[in-house]
Amino acid sequence: MAVVVVQDASTEAGRVPPAVHRILAAAGLAARPVRPGDVEDPAAALAAVEGVVVLGTGHSPGAAGPALVREALAADVPVLALGTGARLLAATPAAGAGGGSRATDGVRRIELTPAAATDPLFGGTGRPSAGLRAAPGAHAVPDGAVVLASCADHPGQAFRIGAGAWGVCFLAQDGAGRLGTWGEELLGRFAALVAARAEHTATRAFFTRRAGAWEERFAHQTPAYEAAVARMRLAPGRRALDLGCGTGRAMPALRRQVGPRGQVLGIDVTPAMLAAAARHGRTRHGHLLASDCTRLPLPDASVHGVFAAGLVDHVPDPRAALREWARITAPGGTLLLFHPSGRAERAARHGRPLDPADLLAEHNLRPALETTGWLLDAYEDAAGHFLARAVPLPRP
Repeated sequence: MAVVVVQDASTEAGRVPPAVHRILAAAGLAARPVRPGDVEDPAAALAAVEGVVVLGTGHSPGAAGPALVREALAADVPVLALGTGARLLAATPAAGAGGGSRATDGVRRIELTPAAATDPLFGGTGRPSAGLRAAPGAHAVPDGAVVLASCADHPGQAFRIGAGAWGVCFLAQDGAGRLGTWGEELLGRFAALVAARAEHTATRAFFTRRAGAWEERFAHQTPAYEAAVARMRLAPGRRALDLGCGTGRAMPALRRQVGPRGQVLGIDVTPAMLAAAARHGRTRHGHLLASDCTRLPLPDASVHGVFAAGLVDHVPDPRAALREWARITAPGGTLLLFHPSGRAERAARHGRPLDPADLLAEHNLRPALETTGWLLDAYEDAAGHFLARAVPLPRP
């Protein structure tokens, strides 16, 4: 796992401040230092990267953010920007321009806002130490940002953009990269968050870069999706999910099965994929929701059909996912695992032999389903498709 560390152009190339390096390494993260002007291909720079730390960059508050930060925001890669790096984050076009704030004399005490208590990063942190003072000068807080730390003259000393980008204006490092006790605690929490989100970050980054062309590239697979959905045999008026829906290619077929009185919900962890689904008219067939497919915001036994195409290979813990899907499925419901290619075809395409430990191999999938609340009642690993259908086991 790796974190890109964006730092001032005046710093020595290839050198990360020792404190930053130590804290990242303690969380199992390798640091990849870059300077803003050295990044020619932002997407390539973020390949196999789970987070971004932006230190002082030497940019003025109004300067446009580097392409690397824009790319990270678009791909939902976690970002922590400190000191003048926070001003760069706030000025990045993807963050959205916000209102200015008054200059401060640098003496006012920093206080956390009520929103900090439930923030994924700031929640549980102590009060900023007395030695941390408000950042001087005016800068804009991005539109829609959640303010997490404030002072009397400057309401945007720390903020969050979306679910995973934080700017901390007052936490300026010194020349040796020291952040102080409170700053090191915050960076340590960020490193732990990056490590915990690593699987999902990689998935979102991978699919974000491909979302724009996904529908056109795989449009020829639509008939295979329709045939697979037909195997679910859902009754009219039922509720169906397209989990890991991507651009929602299964949603029209699900809608035809459940009819106008039924409900169809397309769920994906990558917002860019959901935006592509909306562009292709999938909202005519159901609702779209950004969510982790292993922690669904749905009540127990509230759906009747779960369609998951190519999803099991992309979840960090497949058995936990199967257990969650069993939780939300009503008695008599159906789970359909599908892929428009068979296992052997996919292995050959990637230049590797079939893996006996593959969870989707029947001798592995059947017991995995049974221990997570399912009974396998159909299994096909053909040349042109993979399909496994399961029904919920009776609840005790």
